[in-house]
Amino acid sequence: MARAMTKDLTNGSPMKLVVSFAAPLLFGVLFQQFYSFVDTAIVGRYLGAAKLAAVGATGSVNFLVIGLCLGFCSGFSIPIAQDFGAQDEAGMRRSVWHAIVLSAVCSVVFGAAATALCRPLLRLMNTPEEILDASASYISIIFAAIPCCVLYNMASGILRALGDSKTPVVFLVLASLVNIALDLIFIIFCNMDVAGAAVATAISQLVSGVGCVMVMVRRFPMLHLGREDRRFSMDKARKMLGIGLPMGLQFSITAIGSVVVQWSVNGLGVNAVAAVSAAGKLSAFFACVFDALASTMATFAGQNMGARKLDRVDEGLKAAAILGCVYCVAAFAVVLLFVRQLLGLFIDSQAEAEVMDMGAQFLRINAAFYIPLLFVNIVRLSIQGMGYTRIAMLAGLFEMVARTAVALLLVPALGFTGACFANPAAWVMADAFLIPCYRHIMNTLHLRVLPTIEEKQ
Repeated sequence: MARAMTKDLTNGSPMKLVVSFAAPLLFGVLFQQFYSFVDTAIVGRYLGAAKLAAVGATGSVNFLVIGLCLGFCSGFSIPIAQDFGAQDEAGMRRSVWHAIVLSAVCSVVFGAAATALCRPLLRLMNTPEEILDASASYISIIFAAIPCCVLYNMASGILRALGDSKTPVVFLVLASLVNIALDLIFIIFCNMDVAGAAVATAISQLVSGVGCVMVMVRRFPMLHLGREDRRFSMDKARKMLGIGLPMGLQFSITAIGSVVVQWSVNGLGVNAVAAVSAAGKLSAFFACVFDALASTMATFAGQNMGARKLDRVDEGLKAAAILGCVYCVAAFAVVLLFVRQLLGLFIDSQAEAEVMDMGAQFLRINAAFYIPLLFVNIVRLSIQGMGYTRIAMLAGLFEMVARTAVALLLVPALGFTGACFANPAAWVMADAFLIPCYRHIMNTLHLRVLPTIEEKQ
């Protein structure tokens, strides 16, 4: 009964398991992007291109800080997936308790520090003066609400580690509807400007987090923590941090390159910032499939690593790659055919013709490199799911170097066109590191693990 609500990914067809596990995740990520779309569309349509640029100018610094938090949430869930795969329920409960304590402490510390430093960070990024106040108003609220963001991501990470990819989606959909309703109320009717969008996001994250926790308590007896489970161990905490912090740093190291690119785009003017903001939202929507497949591979690799079924990790990765490549071709075709109609959701094509042209260029170039982005996601998360988070962190370093080189060399030489190649360059460089590393890890594990299994047999 304790395992009835969970999903075992260590047995059965990898292709079927990847599809069935990724499908609800994809629905959730799509719905999350949908309300992000609505958020951006309301800001762009009702407040204008300048306010859209103000929100967009915070994107990279937001990724820098929030990415750190999301990274350690993902990292803390890896030992839980491995314990579940190994059918060690006592160890899993101890991992859950340490994940809760560590994520709570980290979220409060990071949230307070980021809120205090948000305006200096925006100035450091060369944010145009005409949008600086609005940008600071928006991002300071987002940073203050980091504990709400961490609550949902840690709770959903625990549920996914146990194979439940549906429950987080249910509450994400609910939160999305709450966010949309509050956007309309705060921005249009309460005249709260961009701060209204930030408050709506914070409240919706709190709703989804509380919902996931309630389900964990009521439906998963194996997660009920006894006194012994709640004993805090510094050794266990160090091991959890050894996995979680490198993953958080990987996000942040990657984000440093994005910050440098944002700095260079900010120097090109408000129109360039607005174009990247709108095109970036669309690109994030198309990348939902990659996010869902990546989260699936993290759990799939974690459970099968715990069960010592290494061949299944390869099979799962192959299934994810096939599904993803078919999607990449279709997504690129859609972008080529309908890019202006899609951008029209955020931009008035007549009043903002230059912004429309720049946004279309950015999205076309990025979409041409979606296959490298696919492999960055699924290979990196497979490596992380097996517990090799430091190697995945190094991939973030390659992305940072590529984005920084583009920002410092191509943007001064080619202007906005140079900025369009920042993401593709980062994805290609990361793949050049990740794919050989993955093969080396698997070869090493086969030499170390398989002989041990044969001895036991």
